[in-house]
Amino acid sequence: MNSHVIDYQIQGESIQIVEVELDPMETVIAEAGAMLFMEEGIQFETKMGDGSNPNQSLFDKLLSAGSRVLTGESLFMTHFTNRGNRKAKVGFSAPYPGTVIPVDLATMRGQELIVQKDGFLCAAFGTKLSIVFNKRIGAGLVGGEGFILQKLQGDGQAFVHAGGTLIERMLNNETLRVDTGCVVAFESHIDFNVETTGSLRSMVFGGEGIFLATLRGSGKVWLQSMPIRKLVQALAPYGGNSRKESSSLLGGLLER
Repeated sequence: MNSHVIDYQIQGESIQIVEVELDPMETVIAEAGAMLFMEEGIQFETKMGDGSNPNQSLFDKLLSAGSRVLTGESLFMTHFTNRGNRKAKVGFSAPYPGTVIPVDLATMRGQELIVQKDGFLCAAFGTKLSIVFNKRIGAGLVGGEGFILQKLQGDGQAFVHAGGTLIERMLNNETLRVDTGCVVAFESHIDFNVETTGSLRSMVFGGEGIFLATLRGSGKVWLQSMPIRKLVQALAPYGGNSRKESSSLLGGLLER
């Protein structure tokens, strides 16, 4: 299905929000809890799935919604629709400070984008969300991040959240190695993997991780300077939440 055409404005500098303007009967979908405000005329419904396939069976809806749980997101998504007779606005914010990235999926190769598991914020109705798995399951399980990713497909506007400062890189048949938590999104034809690098000694004494995300090919890549994992560890390095957002099976042992 064709995505709804929505107008938007991004506000703020270091802590940004996205303000979406909807015409009557236009809809935007968002992660549960992302809504900041909504004007009169906007109504919302919590549904299983993104609604991109209206003919989807109940079993398929359950399967699709259940797969979102693997990414650490809610089983449900919220659909905001303008039921009024004039334009109305709804605002969304991410759960931690950072930058909102507007992406026109129609300009992406194959009309799809790969996003880190907690990077999706909201999108025009008609956008399809699914999950993809890293090719190397072993490295993903041990490396902690980059094992499960989200795929956004469609021809409308989508919004992704990056923690801290946003870095945009255009690869031209190049290889880029990045801290696993610092990859926000990349075009789907980019080859992405989680690979070992260095040695255990360099990890222990050098302070860097033993796993890095490797991106190869030609296309656009978005990076973030402060993923939630680093933010929590910086705020409470010795607290009980210092391992928050880590999905690594062995990460706690390797980081000691």
